[in-house]
Amino acid sequence: MSERRLPTIHGITEQEAGPYRMEFLDLEFGNGERRRYERLMGRGHGAVVVVPMLDDETALLVREYAAGVHRYELGLVKGRIDAGETPEQAANRELMEEAGYGAHSVQVLRSISLSPVYMNHQTHLVLARGLYPRRLPGDEPEELEVVPWKLADLHELILREEFSEGRSIAALFIAREYLAHHDGR
Repeated sequence: MSERRLPTIHGITEQEAGPYRMEFLDLEFGNGERRRYERLMGRGHGAVVVVPMLDDETALLVREYAAGVHRYELGLVKGRIDAGETPEQAANRELMEEAGYGAHSVQVLRSISLSPVYMNHQTHLVLARGLYPRRLPGDEPEELEVVPWKLADLHELILREEFSEGRSIAALFIAREYLAHHDGR
C-alpha cells in the first residue's frame, strides 16, 4: 500500500449519464496541484463473473450474442447483482439462467475493476462447483450454448477471436491458479 496521502476533494458536481452518474471532482494533490477529474459511478450493486466447474478440470463457457462487437462471443456466465442479493446468490442465479446449472458451492475468489482510473464498477469473480442441472428463466432472447473447456487448454482459448472479454479471461486464469495452489489440488 502506498503511504501517499489521498488528494483532498474540494467539491463534486454530478451529471446524469444513462445507467451511470458522471461525477466531476475538484481535487488538490499533496504537492498543491489542483485538477478536475471525472468518474463514472454505477447505479447498481456490482456484477459477477462465474467460473462454473463441471469437474476438477473443466469449466463451462457460454456462447451468446454480443451487440458491442455484433457477433456470438464465447465467455463465462455473468450478470448484475440485484438489490438484496449477495455476489454468491447472484452468481448461482445467473448460472441457472444462462447455463442451466445450479451450484452446491459458490465462492467469491476476488473482486476486479474494469477501469479504476475513472469508474467505480466492481465485478466479483466467483468459483462455482458441485453443479447440478437447474434452469431458471432469464432475460436472454435465446437459449445460450454451453461449451465445456479444459483449464489445461486455456492457451488455445485465449487466442480465439470469439473469446475476447477481459473479465472472462482474467477469471479463468485466477480460478485455475486458485485451484492449483489454494485448494489442495
